[in-house]
Amino acid sequence: MQLVKASRDALLKPLATVSGIVERRHTLPILANILLRKEGSRVSFVSTDIEVQITTHADFGVGDASESTTVAARKLLDILRALPDTGDVALSLANKKLSVQSGKSRFALQTLAAEEFPTVAQPASWNASLTMTQKSFKHLMNMVHFAMAQQDIRYYLNGMLLVLDGSNVRCVATDGHRLAYCAVAIDADAPKQEVIVPRKTVLELLRLLDDSEEPIEISVAANQIRFRFGDVELISKLVEGKFPDYQRVIPNGYTKHFPIAREALQRSLQRAAILTTDKFKGVRMQMADHVLKISASNAEQEEAQEELEIDFGFEPLDIGFNVSYLLDVLGNLKAETVQWSVGDANSSALITLPDNSDFKYVVMPMRI
Repeated sequence: MQLVKASRDALLKPLATVSGIVERRHTLPILANILLRKEGSRVSFVSTDIEVQITTHADFGVGDASESTTVAARKLLDILRALPDTGDVALSLANKKLSVQSGKSRFALQTLAAEEFPTVAQPASWNASLTMTQKSFKHLMNMVHFAMAQQDIRYYLNGMLLVLDGSNVRCVATDGHRLAYCAVAIDADAPKQEVIVPRKTVLELLRLLDDSEEPIEISVAANQIRFRFGDVELISKLVEGKFPDYQRVIPNGYTKHFPIAREALQRSLQRAAILTTDKFKGVRMQMADHVLKISASNAEQEEAQEELEIDFGFEPLDIGFNVSYLLDVLGNLKAETVQWSVGDANSSALITLPDNSDFKYVVMPMRI
């Protein structure tokens, strides 16, 4: 029975959308598959890793019949990518095998029953829902995602705090050594909600969202969150746990402030980082008499030194940082100038944007 007939690129688009979360190795073989469900001309593609589920649709089904099956996501994606971009591709189901045919190329792939595919159960109702532009939400995540922890034993750090509060949406991420905060005002009135979105979900959304004014609908339930945009629906479990009190972490009493050109600082730090090691990423920053000195050294007694002019007329300050944490934020910001606020050698530094309270980045010092 023929299921689908479409151009290679038309088939690739929904497949690439849902295949991002498919794990190559899994204890359940069916989780390496995607669910193909055809109802007349409408075809849905579904993938899941139990924690996250992505669904998208396309209108290139053949005939009026309904049919569903599951097939290995990576194999089907790799085959389609390798096919020439000429002529249509036909997908047919017969004898528990999915046939992929284009021109004189033909492949037969094993399938598993659609009934065995573990789709995510959705709640009967959602506690809160709001709509904003994809561009705004992607901007929020872009500004904080690099500060999320990776496989931390404090599981609540392996994700991003999403705060819906009236006409404000805030995102916060921290790994215990640095913290990124970003807020945006929206034309909506959402009830107060604070949830932790898993790291994998955040990275997948960054991959799928456009920098466009097209809408994204965000719905929150007790232990799930749903994102709908374009033809895509992404449902994810939430991370349980108490996120750190980010408002207490962000310093607000500093009196030493200075602006600095973002790109010049980034390049100086990149050069100094060459002589740091994978185990010890420390750079020393000395501020005095309107000069910022950046230095790094390693076990081979090699040294790097950089100097930048800054508007700093305060008591001299000597403070060490993990250079990776500084490069992460400077690489994600697009502003020409960043504002530094510092306390003493044992206090965290606060990096913000001039005349903009919507973004804050806190980085703890380290011993050099």
